[in-house]
Amino acid sequence: MSIHIDQNTCIGCGQCAEVCPGTLIQMKQSKAWMRYPKECWGCVSCVKQCPVHAVSLYLGADIGGAGSRMTVTKEGSLLHWTVTRADASQETITVDSRDANKY
Repeated sequence: MSIHIDQNTCIGCGQCAEVCPGTLIQMKQSKAWMRYPKECWGCVSCVKQCPVHAVSLYLGADIGGAGSRMTVTKEGSLLHWTVTRADASQETITVDSRDANKY
């Protein structure tokens, strides 16, 4: 798993670089940038932090994603994970973060 940073959408706020536990995201020319995306841990901290959905988690074929990308929108304790497939179709999965360690 790795992330994708859309340079056209990135507003250069740097929040993703601040939360990356592997310090893999850097700011380059006022945009978020990752030199080695394959080193991404897949923790999705940056995906959750990005206010404009410029950072997405790439869901490769190896995990059944077939090139889909996933972003998240927070609404209180709810997380709305939106999967955008290669054909541009979308599916949103909503989870309550209060249930994260419930099981």
